[in-house]
Amino acid sequence: MLTQTPAARRPMAYSPAVETLDRVVQERRERVFLVLAGFFLGSMTLLNVLGVSRFLDFSFELFGLRVPFVLAVGVLPYPVTFLCTDFISELYGRRRANQVVWVGLALNCWVVFIVWLGGVLPPAPQLTAGLPDPGAYDYAFFRIRQLTIGAVAGSMIAYLAAQLCDVHLFHFWKRLTRGRHLWLRNNGSTLVSQLVDTTSVILIVHFWAQGLPVDAAAPLLPQLLTFILSAYIFKLAVALVDTLPFYLGTAWLSRYLQLPAAGRAQAGQGAPG
Repeated sequence: MLTQTPAARRPMAYSPAVETLDRVVQERRERVFLVLAGFFLGSMTLLNVLGVSRFLDFSFELFGLRVPFVLAVGVLPYPVTFLCTDFISELYGRRRANQVVWVGLALNCWVVFIVWLGGVLPPAPQLTAGLPDPGAYDYAFFRIRQLTIGAVAGSMIAYLAAQLCDVHLFHFWKRLTRGRHLWLRNNGSTLVSQLVDTTSVILIVHFWAQGLPVDAAAPLLPQLLTFILSAYIFKLAVALVDTLPFYLGTAWLSRYLQLPAAGRAQAGQGAPG
């Protein structure tokens, strides 16, 4: 039977240097999480406020045929949200990534409430045609308000489904590949979830909020497909381009946050949230 010597029974010596290092590393992990969550939440708020307030026409000709390519300005910051959730999933784990998704939903509900409240408080204009006169000082506010309230409910349904799909698929691919092939879970989760989001939000915004600039005299299906494919191809291109930054960022952050390659998701342990 093994017995402990007096030296072995002594408690480990207190080391201020080790405690300081642990505190510095934990502060780094929380600071990086705050930055990633901030970019995610800021991009989500921006895209829902701008939303379908303007469409950008990047149509081009290919072999003599005009290829329509139309993007809502709100789509521009959207790929950043998926890159941020992928970083958070990789470094902090699924639980914290899902927490950010739910906070994003709550934040956008708050934005809609403030936009709604700003329109009903005095002096509230007596609107007969839905909007004030285009020359009125507050015309821009009420135009944005109309588009925001009309589109956010639909986009939030699509957003929630897409983000939860992104997080779920990210960890599905991670388990399937046993932590290998970072490019697969980054691109695979993002591309599928963005297809879910793009299709859902275009259909909901059109049929529920009537927020798309469609030509009533032209067939509807080709127009909806143009909006869906334009937005999805844009997201697809950005997702493929951000593979290298995701690899480099994950490698650098793993070293900066002192995370072992097999335990990156432990970064959030011991932290509030």
